[in-house]
Formats: sequence, structure tokens, C-alpha cells
Amino acid sequence: MSGLGEGSTSVFDDSLEKIAGYIAGLCERGRPYREYRLPPGREDALHEIVAKVGPGANPGIILRSDTFVELGNPSAGSCACLLWTNDCSRVDDGRIRVIGSDVPESAGKSLAFGQVVMVAGSSLGPEQHPSLEQAQYVADQVEGYMVKTASRNMWGRVSKEAGAKGFDFKTLGGALRVLVKDAAAEVEAVEVLFVTSSKEDVAALASIAGKVRQAAETVVKEHWKARGYDLDCDLSCASCDDKGVCDDIRDVVATIKKNLRRRESGERAGNGERSDDKSVA
Repeated sequence: MSGLGEGSTSVFDDSLEKIAGYIAGLCERGRPYREYRLPPGREDALHEIVAKVGPGANPGIILRSDTFVELGNPSAGSCACLLWTNDCSRVDDGRIRVIGSDVPESAGKSLAFGQVVMVAGSSLGPEQHPSLEQAQYVADQVEGYMVKTASRNMWGRVSKEAGAKGFDFKTLGGALRVLVKDAAAEVEAVEVLFVTSSKEDVAALASIAGKVRQAAETVVKEHWKARGYDLDCDLSCASCDDKGVCDDIRDVVATIKKNLRRRESGERAGNGERSDDKSVA
């Protein structure tokens, strides 16, 4: 990659180092730790989790009375971030790590909640970042799980029905992995960290997540500035009222590029540089 891609990658790689140190520190202090592994294939991974994944998989709002576990209520504390790297050796595809309590053992509780999605792909660049960031908020795409608030925090609910089926962080992490990979063909690996051990532990993670968001905002601004759009935006795409405008801009730019490629292809063919016509002797 060149220029902006390399710069943004080095920033995220520094945050990956900080997250690794954060995990090691919590483990040294005796926080409960567990790890799940998912197979590499999409269908094999989906087979191992207890929820449907895809548009409309969660058909409606999960009310408080229907909630099995609440994650990241403002009184409990929460944070979320997504970061990516071009160095695929830094992300262990299919690894889901949990520090603190898992969902099945927390019925009726409201847990502090931290979520970090780590993504790798040798050809990932700033142009993929908005789609990847949006994917972490799941929308209606995970059965039995709803994100109530998605911006700088992550407030979610697991339904009682999902809890009865055994919904856990392997399920949520596996669903996130599928959604992130579906968001960009350049994604080669996805690893997820969840933290529920305490409000203080999540607050420490939030300080790292804040720097990740700052780097991400710079990546997006510089990416669009290089294409002639000077954006002044301090929000994540998931919570921004102008997201539709940005989406429209991306669509317009993509259409222009597509038309230019077609025109250039036609001009080359007209100049005899390339022709699909077969000569007749």
C-alpha cells in the first residue's frame, strides 16, 4: 500500500500492541479468561454458533422484560472499537477471547462491556474502513442480539430466547467475524476480544479505544480529502446523521470510476490496443 494506507496501518498496529499489553495485564491480575476457536470456513463457523446471521436475523427490539443479559448499560460502562492491519500475522483468525463472565453464567445481570474487533488483510486500506466499522454494530443481523446504542459506547441486549439456546460470546464473536468478512472482500482474518470483568477494566480499555477512534477519524478524513472532499466529522459512521450523504458520495465516486474504466477500455479497443473481434481469413 502507499501513503495514507501505510500511515494509518502503523497507527493501528501501535494500538494492537497496547491491546495485547492490556490483555496480559488483566490476566496477570487474575481476571477470568477463556478463549474460543472457530474454523476457517464461513459455513463451518456458522454451524458452530447458536444464532442466525444476516439481514433481518433479529426481527425486532429486545425489551427489558425479554432480556437475558444486558451488556454495557451506561451505568455499567462500555466501549467498542475496530482496527485493522495489513500484517496478517498480527491477527489470529477465528480466535474469540473473553475476559470476565460469559453470557450463559450471567442470567439477569447487567455487565460492563468492552468489544474490540481486530481485522487483517494484506490489501486493506482506508476505503474499506467505513464498511468495516459499521459492521461491528451488527444492526439487525444477529438473532437474539440487539445493539441499543452504538456510537462511542456499545449497549446491547441478549434475549431470553437466545440465552435459553446457549448464546455466548463465541456466538457473538463468530457473528461479528462473518459480518466483518462480508463487509469487505479484502478481509483475511478477524479476531475479537470481549471484556466484562469490571467497569474499571472496561474504562481502561476505553482509553485505548478512544485513540483508535481518533486514528480512524483521521484515516477517513484524509482518505476523502485526497479525493476532493474536505470532511469535518468527529462521529463514527454508525452514529452520524449524515452517513447517508457519505454513502451517496461513495456511490457517486464508484460510479465515476466505473464509467472511466469503461471509457478507457473502449478507447483502447478503438485504437486497436485490444479487440475481442475475431479476424476472418
